[in-house]
Amino acid sequence: MIEVFITNITKVYQVKNVIERISKNFLGLQIDYDLDETGLVFPCGHTVLRIEGNKIESELITILVNQLGFECKIMPDTICL
Repeated sequence: MIEVFITNITKVYQVKNVIERISKNFLGLQIDYDLDETGLVFPCGHTVLRIEGNKIESELITILVNQLGFECKIMPDTICL
């Protein structure tokens, strides 16, 4: 299973901290990120967290990232202009 989240994380050290926290709380997940800021306002300007694993607790991951001070939601199937 793969889930893709968008966030407003802008710095490498921040995303590494978020990945570390997710990894500690949700074992067995593979996490990758892309800090491809577009200069647009969130959610169109965003960081991508890609999570792969047998069981992904999307809602709990979103809550954890929010508690760390960042916006986070499942990437919608839309096109931003």
